[in-house]
Order: sequence, then structure tokens, then C-alpha cells
Amino acid sequence: MIELLHGDITHEIIGAFYDTYNALGWGYPESIYANAVPIYLAKRRMHFAREVAFPVILEGVALGEFRADLVVAGTVIVELKACELIVAAHEAQLISYLKASNCNIGLLLNFGPKAELRRIIWTDDFRVLKDR
Repeated sequence: MIELLHGDITHEIIGAFYDTYNALGWGYPESIYANAVPIYLAKRRMHFAREVAFPVILEGVALGEFRADLVVAGTVIVELKACELIVAAHEAQLISYLKASNCNIGLLLNFGPKAELRRIIWTDDFRVLKDR
């Protein structure tokens, strides 16, 4: 069996995602799902923070900041979507978040007509390895 980087944490996050999707279905705006997922993370005793700010710095100059929807256990960035499909722009957004943070794993969770997710790794060894 292959051991995934932070696999135990991402397993719980994905479980909370499916719990939320099964409870609400699709069709709500992203903000509803952003309020619901933490309920299921808390039931799984996962530590998380919402709307975590990360600065973006280029050659010592602060360009601004982004806010991750969730950071779970201080190691996994979770970006939530409520759209038809995950597209390359969503993946690029999450990769940018990983580059600007100290996190190596990102989960892109889409509450669309079909529950959809991407697991993205950003480390020195792997530059964008997607587990589907």
C-alpha cells in the first residue's frame, strides 16, 4: 500500500467533504459549503482555521495576500468550489497558494453536480503531482 503525504489528514478532510456533499447536495453558493465543511471537520476532531491569510512576496516586495478557505492541521490547504467542473485555473490557484505557504498538500473540493476533488502535492521532490 502506498503511503500518502499527510494521508491521514487528507482522508479526514475528504470524509468531511463527502459528509457535507451528502447532507446538502449541490446547488448552494460556495459560502454555504464553507460554513458547512467545518461542522464535519469538528466532528472528526480536526483542527482547522478559516480564511487564513498568506502574503505573496516577490524579491522582498509584498505584492499582497491571499486567503485560503481552510488550513487543516496546519499542513493542508483546502480550497472550496461550487461550480460545474474543476478547471485548470482552479488548480493553478491552489498551486499558487501552496507556493506562498509552508504547506505541501492542497485539496481542491468541488460541490458541483458531481462531487469532485483534486489532491495536489507541492514539495521540493514533486512539483504538482495530482492524485485523482
